[in-house]
Amino acid sequence: MLEKALYGLKQAPRAWYSWSNPDQLSKFKQSMQSEFEMIDLGEMTYFLGMQIFQSKSGIFVYQEKYANEILIKFGMENCKPADTPLVSNLKLSKNDGKKRVDESMFRGLVGCLLYLTATRPDLMFVASYLSRFMSCPSESHYRAAKRVLRYVKGTSNLGIWFKRAEKLVLQGYTDSDWGGSLDDMKSTSGYVFYINEGAISWFSKKQDTVAQSTA
Repeated sequence: MLEKALYGLKQAPRAWYSWSNPDQLSKFKQSMQSEFEMIDLGEMTYFLGMQIFQSKSGIFVYQEKYANEILIKFGMENCKPADTPLVSNLKLSKNDGKKRVDESMFRGLVGCLLYLTATRPDLMFVASYLSRFMSCPSESHYRAAKRVLRYVKGTSNLGIWFKRAEKLVLQGYTDSDWGGSLDDMKSTSGYVFYINEGAISWFSKKQDTVAQSTA
């Protein structure tokens, strides 16, 4: 069992119980291999569409390869980059009177953006926002989604840098708009938490009820 494989770590001296100690890693791998059928593939560089760069100063996680694949999939590989995901103060509505677009295509695009948020907190709000219109996408919704792809084009190499530090510093930020939805006047809340300036948790979602104030 995993508990048995980890028992040696719990009983080990504190000096040995350090992730920077090569002896610890070697003994841990031997313990795991004695319990499970597994092989050592070396230092992780790629996992489920995420690229991982490791150094003595920290770990950088990004999805540049996946971002470029999205651009090629939707024919936006040669588009002009945009500075922001959305046009400033853009408000979208489900019933905007515009011509409808293919639902499966729009859903696929939004789904790709949602997976890209695994290492891109800056896309969390817009991906969540566009997902509200997957059942009735119009040309205005698709145009907004293509704007996001233009932003991805210019920022495909962005990711999260987990910096090595002696002390752990936790910071969190939260905010919401006030009645931002044109369809039901509900607000959208969002938050992001950092450890040593590396984002560890982020979220954006429309509130379940109509807020009477920003408090």
